[in-house]
Amino acid sequence: MTSNTLFHFAASHIYPPPQIQTLAGGADVSELHGVEILDGGKAVRLEWSDGMTARFHAVWLRDHALDPGTKAPGNGQRLITVLDIPGDTHIVAANITPDGGLALTFAPEDKPATFPADWLRTHRYDVAMPGGRGWTPHDIARWDSELAESIPTETYDAVRSDENALHRWLGAVRRYGFAKMTGMPAESGAICDVVELFGFVRETNYGRWFEVRSEIDPVNLAYTGLGLQVHTDNPYRDPVPTLQLLACLENSADGGDSVVVDGFKAAEILQQETPAHFDLLTAHAARFTYAGSADVHLSAKRPMIELGPDGELRAVRFNNRSAGPLTDIPFEAMADYYDAYRHFAEILERPDLKVSFKLRPGELFIVDNTRVMHGRNAYAGTGTRWLQGCYADKDGLLSKLAAGERRTKELQA
Repeated sequence: MTSNTLFHFAASHIYPPPQIQTLAGGADVSELHGVEILDGGKAVRLEWSDGMTARFHAVWLRDHALDPGTKAPGNGQRLITVLDIPGDTHIVAANITPDGGLALTFAPEDKPATFPADWLRTHRYDVAMPGGRGWTPHDIARWDSELAESIPTETYDAVRSDENALHRWLGAVRRYGFAKMTGMPAESGAICDVVELFGFVRETNYGRWFEVRSEIDPVNLAYTGLGLQVHTDNPYRDPVPTLQLLACLENSADGGDSVVVDGFKAAEILQQETPAHFDLLTAHAARFTYAGSADVHLSAKRPMIELGPDGELRAVRFNNRSAGPLTDIPFEAMADYYDAYRHFAEILERPDLKVSFKLRPGELFIVDNTRVMHGRNAYAGTGTRWLQGCYADKDGLLSKLAAGERRTKELQA
């Protein structure tokens, strides 16, 4: 199976990162080849060895100076504020350093500063911005049911003993919003040990972890043998837990397969089929609520499909069981909104978007709860299906992954 058949990207959804390469003969394209002061020193134009060019404002360069008077050497945190930068900051001297970097002098401070050429290349902003509403960064891959043929999976022993295996697993969660793990202890609470490999458990009113098995008079429909429509968890929280893990301790029940759907892929299809429906679900807030016990009443409002200011697709929220009354949508738009809501729900039920699998004891899966929806098929009363779940947040996962990537880059330098 090729990536062309598994992932169906629109060109506007790809935002490639700057790549550091070498030219024929070994010349490093990250070295600067030319520099020109523009607009009386308010900006500079840089050219790299491969012909790439970019402009930078003087105030931006001064704000991001890398010297120890501007940034703390130990942690990189800033030591100045924007108010410490003179309003008339401009560049009075610009030269290429012997190693191909940039040396500047800022007035009126008479402050020198140097920048590595690859740092400037990585952080350039004089580029074509991502096009269109609903774009996603280069490290996000949208998927459909064909992912079932190659679900990203690592073993518990591997991620505990091999940093490369852990980073592969975390990288899969970043890219696909979903991954599995096998070979973990089928023991109560072991799921928390997995979270602690990269971050911290997000404790809620359900506890540090929670049980998912049939109960009499359950406080949540997850604790029954009924099938569950795919959904994101806890949309009634603000902020919502951004990661969810589910681990299997026992599963001898007939049925009860887990189901996952890429909400970003579903949003893309909605936008392609009926752009007005996509716009409605991004423009208006839905309400979500939960009151499962006398001392708990949670509520939040967010759009079902959330975009950033630049049109980036940031999150999806969909949970029919927790949907509250829609009171933030104008009367004139309500009927059309329900058409869009129904359309999105129908897309989520399409078999060609679903990945289904039966969790075995000692297996776990993780989802990005701001993107990938999960559910399950109904299961019979015979046999036992016992899962445990817990929540965590992406900041720890992404931090662990970024720190590992930084160390790898430093070792390769």
